[in-house]
Amino acid sequence: MGFNIVLVEPEIPQNTGNIARTCAATGSTLHLIHPLGFTITDKHLKRSGLDYWNDVNIEQHNSLDELMKKFPAGKFWFSTTKAPKKYTEAKFEDNDFFVFGKETRGLPEDLLKENIDMAIRIPMGSLIRSLNLSNSVAIILYEALRQNDFFELEGESKYLQ
Repeated sequence: MGFNIVLVEPEIPQNTGNIARTCAATGSTLHLIHPLGFTITDKHLKRSGLDYWNDVNIEQHNSLDELMKKFPAGKFWFSTTKAPKKYTEAKFEDNDFFVFGKETRGLPEDLLKENIDMAIRIPMGSLIRSLNLSNSVAIILYEALRQNDFFELEGESKYLQ
C-alpha cells in the first residue's frame, strides 16, 4: 500500500531531499525523471534527506513516458497551478502517481492539455506564482493519505524506543 511521487527533471537538490524524507515517512515510492539538475550523490540532497535514505524506495527513469509505459494501469495525477480541479476534489486511491514538474517551469503545457481531467491544483492567492515543490508534494500526499485513512501509518516509531 502506498503512493508514488514523481518528480520530472527536478532542479534543486534540497527539495528532492525533503521530498525523499516525506516519502520515507509515508512509505511512498519516489520516482525521479531524468535529467536531474544535480547528482544523486549531491551533499545538499543527502543533507536534506538526513539519515532516511535507506528507508526510501527510489526509482529512476529516463522519461515520464518510460514510467507511464512501465505502469500502464497506473492512475497519474498532474500537479499544476493551471488545473481547473482542486486537489481536494479528487478521489485518490492506493498506488496513485502524483506528478510534479521542475521547480522553474512546472510540467509541459502539452502534457497538461492531454491530461486535463487528471490535473489538480492547490488553491492559493494571486501574489505568488506557486508554492515550494516539497511543500506541494506534502500537501497533496497527505490529502491522499487522509482519504485512505493513512494506510495504518501510525505504527510505533523506532525513534521512540
